[in-house]
Amino acid sequence: MGLEDIVPVGVITGKDVQTLFDHAREKGFAIPAVNCTSSSSANACLEAAKNAKSPIIIQVSNGGGAFMVGKSVKDANAAAAGCVALAMHVRAVAKYYGIPVILHSDHCAKKLLPWMDGMIEANEAFFAQHGEPLFSSHMLDLSEESDEENIAICVEYFKKFTKMNIWMEMEIGITGGEEDGVNNEDVDPEKLYTSPEQVFAVHEALSPIGDMFSIAAAFGNVHGVYKPGNVTLSPEKLGGHQAYAKKMLNSPLEKPIYLVMHGGSGSTDAEINTAVKHGVVKMNIDTDTQWAYWDGLREFEGKNRAFLQGQIGNPNGADKPNKKFYDPRVWIRAAESSMIKRVMVSMEKLHSTGTYTPSPESGSPQIGAGKKTVNPTVMMLAGVIAGSTATLVIKSLIK
Repeated sequence: MGLEDIVPVGVITGKDVQTLFDHAREKGFAIPAVNCTSSSSANACLEAAKNAKSPIIIQVSNGGGAFMVGKSVKDANAAAAGCVALAMHVRAVAKYYGIPVILHSDHCAKKLLPWMDGMIEANEAFFAQHGEPLFSSHMLDLSEESDEENIAICVEYFKKFTKMNIWMEMEIGITGGEEDGVNNEDVDPEKLYTSPEQVFAVHEALSPIGDMFSIAAAFGNVHGVYKPGNVTLSPEKLGGHQAYAKKMLNSPLEKPIYLVMHGGSGSTDAEINTAVKHGVVKMNIDTDTQWAYWDGLREFEGKNRAFLQGQIGNPNGADKPNKKFYDPRVWIRAAESSMIKRVMVSMEKLHSTGTYTPSPESGSPQIGAGKKTVNPTVMMLAGVIAGSTATLVIKSLIK
């Protein structure tokens, strides 16, 4: 029985997410989680997943949501509205790619909890109408706080998540570097390594509520890309976390905890392999895919510079038009193609390539499933989606 026999295509939620992570942990692969800031970057991830025959996690950050809604929008709920907009886009197109997709929100520090609250409102509105949440999972990153406060806040939010079958990811220990306005470049190096006791304390607090959660345990991880030797990763420590949990739980599983790897960009193949070996089922990637997107555009401009100096006039003649070169669909596609290749590299490194045979069935916009069905005629147009449920959800955010 293959993964495609137990996990459906399109955006998955609830137990389907857990089934996917269980399969990944058992078979020894992890799923790349790529930060997206536009429909273009999201589509690149979906296309990479289809090409590689792999599941994919599309995630959006607070800054990504703010960009998606438009940088000129200064409303307090703008980031949440932008994240909802991206989620609605992915739901409108995901099934056309024939692979399973997890919709996830990235690092939410304590100061960003109002953003999380906005997304929870959107999930509640979507759940009430469709019987499943808008997003598959959310991440709380309270690692800057004390362990006690970190875990206590996670407990309260996990209670809300479990009511809607939303997976939760949390972080214990700090990922170094800087990402999306959270700067940990000067953090105490000791805090970059989580202990087995810290990880198990999270498990003890969350498991009475539910089992749909994962832990990003720090093992020297750093956001961004740094010169070799500047970062010391110790992914073997993850094996210690699993062994300790197995002992304390008397679990028959060798890897009883779902683990997540942050700061994946720039990591060596050996480091990634060791992390996956010890139960990492998700690895974040952002910096490398940002560069790949830009690099595709850079190469296109360099190759076609003579055709990009004006609307008319190029080496083929002073009266020759250049529209086919400056049309955004051309150079944005060049950026996407480069990003697609890089996402597929991550899938190779994480061994998720070839784990899911894409469905040959015709796709359809995916507004939800469960309690209610939607008129297929209405479902045909993503624009109608944006004008119905998306409007309803976003209006609940920006009042």
